[in-house]
Amino acid sequence: MADTAMSGSGFTTGDDPLQTAVWRLRSRGCWTDAAALLAPHPGAAPSLQRASLLVERCLFTGEGWPDAEDALRVAEARAREDDERGGAACERGHLAYASTVLGVRDRADEARAALGRAAALLAPTAPGRPLLDFRRGLIAEHLSDSPQSALAAYRRAHAGATAHGQSLLLSFTWRHLAGLALREGELAEARHGFGESLRIREELGYLVGTAPALAALADAEPEPEATRLRAEAGRLFRLLDGVPTWLAAQLAPRTAA
Repeated sequence: MADTAMSGSGFTTGDDPLQTAVWRLRSRGCWTDAAALLAPHPGAAPSLQRASLLVERCLFTGEGWPDAEDALRVAEARAREDDERGGAACERGHLAYASTVLGVRDRADEARAALGRAAALLAPTAPGRPLLDFRRGLIAEHLSDSPQSALAAYRRAHAGATAHGQSLLLSFTWRHLAGLALREGELAEARHGFGESLRIREELGYLVGTAPALAALADAEPEPEATRLRAEAGRLFRLLDGVPTWLAAQLAPRTAA
């Protein structure tokens, strides 16, 4: 299965103790604990961040859908500005996309409609726009089977993430651009993109996203490097108790061989 997991741009947060604690938990797959730290903070921004964490948990584990829905309803109710409403719509669309692509329930129409609302609310230069572009690329690639539309959306997201300094999002745009290059047989371009994605995740300490990055790079590398990368991915996967769950199918056949 393709790496469909994605949340916001990450929090490397400097001197903010709350955001530092949230990032440390999130990066290790402790989404529920990270969300609990934000629960006492009633503003629109903490509510949206909490919803984003719980949506990411769904993507990585296939569990926690009711909690994510509840958190999204709270974020939607607290949103007042267009950027806040747009951010909530973007998360709503992503949760519906996740439900569809993971085979829980087909909510593709809801995903497209919610991301369309987000596009109407978020200004072209808004910090949330690159993430929206990325998610529209996911829908184009995985739900609409339109790689050219996905490529254009990923490129917009990549440029926006670069402009806004959104390092974690860049790791995802690199990864998905590389995936499209691999589909076209552009191995050198694919290796470069997968390598950049892995480098950023390792620099950020995004442990829960490192095994998928290793496995993706392995798909573009010759032997014996591919086997070494998959073995490293497998060790991390087991260390994190089988998260992300969808990576098991990618690792199992090669691990058993």
